[in-house]
Amino acid sequence: MRSSIAGWIVVAFALSFVVLSVWFTHHLTSRFASVEKERMEVWAEATRQLVMADDNTDISFYSSIIAANTTIPVYMTNADYEVILTRNVKAPAEHPEAFYAKRIARLRETQTPIEVNISPGVKQYIFYEQSDLLRQLRLFPVVQMLVLIAFAALLVTYIITSYRNEQNRVWVGLTKETAHQLGTPISSLNGWLELLKAKYPDEAILPDVETDIRRLQLVAERFSKIGSRPALQTVDMSCVLDESFAYMRSRVSNKVDMQLIIDPSLPTADCQSSIVNRQSYLTQADAPLIKWVIENLIKNAVDAMNGQGNITLHLFERGDRMVLDVTDTGKGIGRQHLRQIFRPGFTTKQRGWGLGLSLCKRIVEDYHRGKIFVLRSTLGEGTTFRLILRKA
Repeated sequence: MRSSIAGWIVVAFALSFVVLSVWFTHHLTSRFASVEKERMEVWAEATRQLVMADDNTDISFYSSIIAANTTIPVYMTNADYEVILTRNVKAPAEHPEAFYAKRIARLRETQTPIEVNISPGVKQYIFYEQSDLLRQLRLFPVVQMLVLIAFAALLVTYIITSYRNEQNRVWVGLTKETAHQLGTPISSLNGWLELLKAKYPDEAILPDVETDIRRLQLVAERFSKIGSRPALQTVDMSCVLDESFAYMRSRVSNKVDMQLIIDPSLPTADCQSSIVNRQSYLTQADAPLIKWVIENLIKNAVDAMNGQGNITLHLFERGDRMVLDVTDTGKGIGRQHLRQIFRPGFTTKQRGWGLGLSLCKRIVEDYHRGKIFVLRSTLGEGTTFRLILRKA
């Protein structure tokens, strides 16, 4: 939090500095432009005096003024605006007359020329352009603003990334600590279970107890994998989905109608004996983590329907991807929440830590290079979450 505040202070300071610098540069260029205009007026007067000088006039002073201009492009024209003299102008070797005519036409639109009265009834005009130094000074504020924008973008990116990394460290630490804390009671429960098996081998409830303990071990294993790169193996997504569906179906109220749809054009998989019957749904994945994602999506769907409604899981192919849509007939998600639902800690429930969808996103996108997002959601009608994984 402190680092974020410090970062924004640096941004504010840098912005203030650049604004002042831009203002000062603008002020400086305005002054410099005024100086150049005054120099051109002096140069025009020196030119007039030089032209009108007779044999007895000392022209060295006027010549030095004219020669001193080595930076400002100058055009001298006659009364018909035909160029008769230039200084510090690089004209092309071919068709210089057209070049001069175009320059003079443009300058006549942007400035009032300096009039030089050579003699009664004879006038000449002096046009001038900005020097290279003045043009560079005028571009300097633009360069400053571009540098500021780049600096601010980098700093804001750093602040946001640092904040997200800090959040991730908190959640990863929380999940690993949860797994660690679960380890001790699970070990104790396993010990008590072995004692009960030895003393009451025929007790009917023992298999159910063992199943629940294994479930706790699975939960602890899932939490322990968060923050560590899981070992991906070739798995059949249709089997993973079928097992998750069966597990959740037995634990969801009968008021919830759950339907599983797997592309019927593929042969039926025997998930107990082989994982190669459905070639289209083979992927590199960590099966326990993907099951966790599916179970979380189903639980969220049940919560969104208040324990009553329809849930459909549809698995199908799309090119080199496999797609799973989880659709419910719940209350839907408001537009103001669509961008926040995957953020750690965000929840609209009265109870909950807001970890479920955040962990789903980490598992799918960070560990499996897939995608998970809200495909569509309508208030009062329901929501569809889409999960996309690459085929093996």
